[in-house]
Amino acid sequence: MKIDFANLKFAGNGLLPAIVQDAKTAAVLMLAYMNEEALARTVESGFTWFWSRSRQELWNKGATSGNFQKVLSITYDCDGDALLLKVEQTGNACHTGSFSCFSYPLWNSAEGRNLPVPNEASLPGVLAELYSVIQQKKENGGEKSYTRYLFMSGQDKILKKVGEEAAETIIASKNDDGREVVTEMSDLWYHCLVLLAYHNIAPGELLSELGARRKQENNSKY
Repeated sequence: MKIDFANLKFAGNGLLPAIVQDAKTAAVLMLAYMNEEALARTVESGFTWFWSRSRQELWNKGATSGNFQKVLSITYDCDGDALLLKVEQTGNACHTGSFSCFSYPLWNSAEGRNLPVPNEASLPGVLAELYSVIQQKKENGGEKSYTRYLFMSGQDKILKKVGEEAAETIIASKNDDGREVVTEMSDLWYHCLVLLAYHNIAPGELLSELGARRKQENNSKY
């Protein structure tokens, strides 16, 4: 299909910002950039293609991760200098394992105050980074990768390790060994993240669930 670029105003670097939105939920998934070739390939294939400013090359979203974006529509804004793509998202859009790249709170007027900005040392940041590594190993881990070995061994092996690490955490606690509790619980959390990755569940979903429970008044579970 031939595209008429006459109404589009590509920047000096030949790129247009492309906002990607989930067609079903209306959630904004990510912001990427397209040049003319990326846009043409997107229209031709029906799946998103972008231009990587860091790698200086075209890339097909999902080609490595399997998290493809089937394009339902493409529109441009009144100035012709930005694109909006509505897609059917397979898996998670963000490389951190979150469904959307826009999952870090900065400010919320309903709260009446500025919200803390997460950093790499924060719990969400560390979990997201580790989960991202686990996902990469799931797809491309070498034969010496323990994470890859777990996925290749299957669900029963992963569940067995979660159970073993939970038991070792209990033993460490019963021994009143704080340092050992930290060590064993770190192993437990890692294997729990592997289990989440097995089910393609981002850790952000767990944090959202805990946040929702925290806000519930008179919640019997807390």
